[in-house]
Amino acid sequence: MNIQTIIKKAIKRLEIEGKLLTPDFYTEAFCKEAAIAGFRVEDCAKLDKFKSMLNKEFQDELKKYHIKTISELAHFLISKLNRTNPSHCSNLLETQTAFTKRVLQVIEVLHNREASELARKSLDLLGREPSIAEMEQFIQSWVNFVGTYDDSFLQILKLFGDIDSSDLKKSVQNLNLADVSAKPFNSFELSKVASLLVSSLVPSIASDINEKIAEISQKIQKNPALLESATIADEIKSAISLRIALDKQSVKDMIESIDGVLDRLSLRLIEMIESSDSSTLEIQKIKKELESYSNESTSANFNVAHKKLYTIAVALEENTKALTKDLKKHSGEVTVLSKKIEQLEYELEQAKEQSREDFLTKLYNKRALDELINVKEAEFERYKHNFTVVFFDLDHFKSVNDTYGHDAGDAVLFAFAKILKHEARTVDIIGRFGGEEFMAILGETDLDGGVVFAQKIRNKLKNARMMYKDNHIKLTVSCGVSERRTHFSLQNLIKSADEALYKAKKDGRDRVEAK
Repeated sequence: MNIQTIIKKAIKRLEIEGKLLTPDFYTEAFCKEAAIAGFRVEDCAKLDKFKSMLNKEFQDELKKYHIKTISELAHFLISKLNRTNPSHCSNLLETQTAFTKRVLQVIEVLHNREASELARKSLDLLGREPSIAEMEQFIQSWVNFVGTYDDSFLQILKLFGDIDSSDLKKSVQNLNLADVSAKPFNSFELSKVASLLVSSLVPSIASDINEKIAEISQKIQKNPALLESATIADEIKSAISLRIALDKQSVKDMIESIDGVLDRLSLRLIEMIESSDSSTLEIQKIKKELESYSNESTSANFNVAHKKLYTIAVALEENTKALTKDLKKHSGEVTVLSKKIEQLEYELEQAKEQSREDFLTKLYNKRALDELINVKEAEFERYKHNFTVVFFDLDHFKSVNDTYGHDAGDAVLFAFAKILKHEARTVDIIGRFGGEEFMAILGETDLDGGVVFAQKIRNKLKNARMMYKDNHIKLTVSCGVSERRTHFSLQNLIKSADEALYKAKKDGRDRVEAK
C-alpha cells in the first residue's frame, strides 16, 4: 500500500465519521490508516515522543483526557500552566464524574423502565469520550423525562390502601391485598364509564374537536381510575363547557349561512313583485272591492273580480318566468358550490381516516390501537373471545439513525411494517405503538399462536436483505407476547406483554418472550 492510498482512506474515514477536513482531524485519520496499513510515519509518532518527555504524573493524567493530537497536547499544557491549583481542578472533575455515575446507578435500579433505560444509556455515555452535542442531547432527554413524567397510574391502587406517590415502597406495604379475590375489581366498569364519558365529550354538531377536549379524553381513556379522583371533576366540567361552546358556534355558523341564503331569496322575491307595479295596484284594488262584497253581490261584480285576479296571475307568471330564467343563469354557481361541498366532505372523510393512520408506515396509529383493543376487550367480556397481544421493538434502532441518517431509519420502519402486514391475517390488527415499537392484536389466538406469529416475524426480519443507498442494513427484533384469558384486566394484559418485551431486550435481544 502506497502513501496515496493511505491519504484516500484517511479522507474517506473523515467522511464516514462526519468530521470536517481540518489539519487536526486529517492528521488523526491519516495516522490511524497508516497504523492499520503497517506504514510507519515519523510525524505520527511525535505525540508519543512528546508524551514520553513528560514526567510520570503528567503522563498518567494525559491518559484520562484521551489526548490524540499535538494541538490537544498543547491546549492541555497551556491549561495546566494557567491553573492556580491544577490538582484541585482535576480531583474535583473526577469526583463530580464519580458522583454522577453513582446517581445514575441508583436510578438504574429504580422501578421505572424508562428512567432505568435512560440511566443505563447515560452510564454508557460517560464510559467513553462523548461530544458536547451528545451530552446536550442526553441532558434534553432527562429534561423531557422529568417534564412528562406522570405518576397518576398509582391511583389505581387506592382501592387497596393509602397511596404515597413520594414513597413507592411505603405505598406497596400499605396495600391490603389479603382479600383481593373477594373484592369486586371494578376497572371494567370504570372503563365502560370512561368510554361513555369520552363519547359524550365529542361535539354532536361541530365537526372539529378542541385540543383541550382531546387531551382530557385521552387522559381518561388511558387511565379510567382518574374518574375516582376529585381533581378530575373541574377538568371534565371545563371540557363539557368547551363541547357546548363548539356546538353553539357551529349552530351559529349554520344559521348565518342559512340567513344569507334567505336574504338572497327575499331580495329576489321583492325584485319580482316590484318589477310589476300594475299587478300590485290591481291586487290592492281587488282587495278593497272584495272587502266591500256581500252575499248579495251580482254575477257582474264577480266577473270583474275574476278578471282582475286573472290579470294578477298573468303578472305573477311573467315574473316567475323571469325568476326561473335568473335561476338558470345562476345554476352554474350552484353547481360549482355543490362540487366544492362534495370535495370538502371527501377531504373531511380522508382527514378522519388519516387520524387513525400512522403517517409513515400506513399502519394503525396508537390512537386507533387504543380504540380497537377496547373493542376486543368488550368482545372478550361478553362472548369470551380470547385474543393475544404481541409487542415488537426493533433492536439497536438508534444506531441505524446515527450511522445512516433518519431517512434510512424511516425506510427501515416502513419495510418492517410491510413484513407485519404481509404475515398478518385480515382479521388481525397491526399498528405502530410509537417510535420503533409496534403492536399486533391477534383475534381468537392463544399464547402459543402468538409466539408462533412473533417467531415468524423475527425470522423474516433477520433474514431480510434491507438495502439503503448501497448499504446493507441488518436488523433484529425483540418480541413480548401475552394472551387475554390469563389476565384479570386489559391493563394487566398490556403490562404483561410489555414486561415480556423488556425481558427479551434485557436477555440479549433478537428473541421472543411470553408471559
